[in-house]
Amino acid sequence: MRDHPHGESAPHSHPDVWTGRATNRVQWLLALAGAACMALGIELAVDSAWRSGAALVMAVVGCIAAGLLVLFGTLAFVHVALRVDDEHLEVRCGHIGLPRRRIPLSHVAGATYLPHVTPRHWGGWGYRWRPEKGTAVVVRRGEGVVLELWDGHTFTVTVDDAEAAVQVIKARLRPKKPGAPAH
Repeated sequence: MRDHPHGESAPHSHPDVWTGRATNRVQWLLALAGAACMALGIELAVDSAWRSGAALVMAVVGCIAAGLLVLFGTLAFVHVALRVDDEHLEVRCGHIGLPRRRIPLSHVAGATYLPHVTPRHWGGWGYRWRPEKGTAVVVRRGEGVVLELWDGHTFTVTVDDAEAAVQVIKARLRPKKPGAPAH
């Protein structure tokens, strides 16, 4: 937060860097299912009643591949972190921060608070694109931020305290001058 002399607070002050996040603990159950699938594949490879053959290879490879896909796919979307500074908005997913999207605020025309975002409306959890709706990062149902970009696209992200995020983003937007070249 910015410091204000003598304990006074500015009427509409915003932090220099605003951060928020959203978490979905249900994703951990899916990650456990992926780990179990991998364990089954390893168990089949090590101690199988089938001694050899294409069926054993296909079962082992299939279980391990499916387990890895589910495990890493769900861990990437256990949580999302949103960071807004004076120049950019950055969205990072999961524990290693991938996928990640960084949007310069100069590309943002506006921001809207959306009180109810659901995975069902976007086709599931994760990084989603729908032609009629735009792009979204959805890790749970609940409130979210919708960014209207100057190029006509939208970007939605679920985040706790989305209303505060919208206020911070709107306070940092610079109006686009008529006739100014696009960035």
